Amino acid sequence: MTMTIVEAARGVTGGVDTHLEVHVAAALDPLGGLLGTERFETNAAGYKALLGWLGSFGDVSKVGVEGTGSYGSGLARYLKRVGVEVLEVDRPDRQKRRRAGKSDPLDAIEAARAALSGRAKGKPKSRDGAVEAIRVLVVAKRSARQARGKALVQMRHLGYSAPEQLRCRMKGLSVPALVAEGKGLRPGRSPDPVTAATKASLSSLAHRISSLDEELAELNERIEALLVAVAVVDVSLYLDVRITGDHGFGKSKGIA
Repeated sequence: MTMTIVEAARGVTGGVDTHLEVHVAAALDPLGGLLGTERFETNAAGYKALLGWLGSFGDVSKVGVEGTGSYGSGLARYLKRVGVEVLEVDRPDRQKRRRAGKSDPLDAIEAARAALSGRAKGKPKSRDGAVEAIRVLVVAKRSARQARGKALVQMRHLGYSAPEQLRCRMKGLSVPALVAEGKGLRPGRSPDPVTAATKASLSSLAHRISSLDEELAELNERIEALLVAVAVVDVSLYLDVRITGDHGFGKSKGIA
């Protein structure tokens, strides 16, 4: 019995346009013919339903997924866990999208075609393991450092414009001394409303900075423990942490 090419190689290629709430999937036959498009929720049940839908057309050979490091991370992890080859697909150029009109099904079809033709060769971002754990901790650390820096600038400016007696107390202090002085202020002891309000603001900012210092110390401890566990420092992660102004990963470094 003679078999057609499609019958001999019944592998199905999928493509997924990923979003926060809903993924749109497309299925292609081995010759690039469109088998269908469908929408699925972005949760465990939705991932299972998406793979089941692709499998209804035949054996799933590979799936091209947009944004495996963001909206598509959960789906990519699920597909890899069940043994499906996942390929990272670059998102279409935004200007071309605007000119042609955004279409989720068309984007999903294009993702599938990129996977089928071999244009999509990118390895999906794993979003797991120690490296991913370090990355997410660095996100929180960067945010805390930015908040700390902003609070310090605000303390300095409040000190410059404070009533004379208070301004003299805050002038020229190092960062640790400024924070300590601010934490020790007692707004209720000032009869002048402007002085009392300025003291209250400085005290609030100083306590915030102190709290952020504790948060940064804890984050540094966690990051250092992970680095020790894997016994390797990824260069990109090291540079990422250095950009935040740290001089190391230890709890006592990069906080003052």
